[in-house]
Amino acid sequence: MSDFESEGQSKANAGLGLNLSLGLAPLQQFAHQVVGSTMQDQSLQIQSLSPIALAYVGDAVYELYIRTQLLWPPQRPQAYHDAVVTQVRAEQQATSLERLQPYLNEIEQAMVRKGRNAAPKRQRRVRADTYQRATSFETLIGYLYLTDPSRLFELLNQLNKVQS
Repeated sequence: MSDFESEGQSKANAGLGLNLSLGLAPLQQFAHQVVGSTMQDQSLQIQSLSPIALAYVGDAVYELYIRTQLLWPPQRPQAYHDAVVTQVRAEQQATSLERLQPYLNEIEQAMVRKGRNAAPKRQRRVRADTYQRATSFETLIGYLYLTDPSRLFELLNQLNKVQS
């Protein structure tokens, strides 16, 4: 049973042949194949990505993470959608970043600043500062997904503890 699932979820996963403890590892391996072939190549290519590109990846990774967390108990598709939208909207991502802030190291804090500074200043639905914090969160998720997935899951686990 992973840190992210209950005993009931673990039994349901076993019955379905699912192993959520693998998390996003297969996607992370695919990302490394796409980004580069050696660690040095990967590092150089990742460093050359814009914060918005990292946020683009981070948005997808975080939504997939949230979707996997909300699979149990089984629900109707609209209920899944509504629950996911609640978690991945800009306001919630901004709050998640605030909750993670005390646990971030210097490199991660620098990535958050880059994401904040790269965020477009004008958004219609949310305030600019909220959108900047959400973009910072997505940038951090994207960066960690590509560079240090174990640290990403450590922070996501910490976020689950803080939100509980």
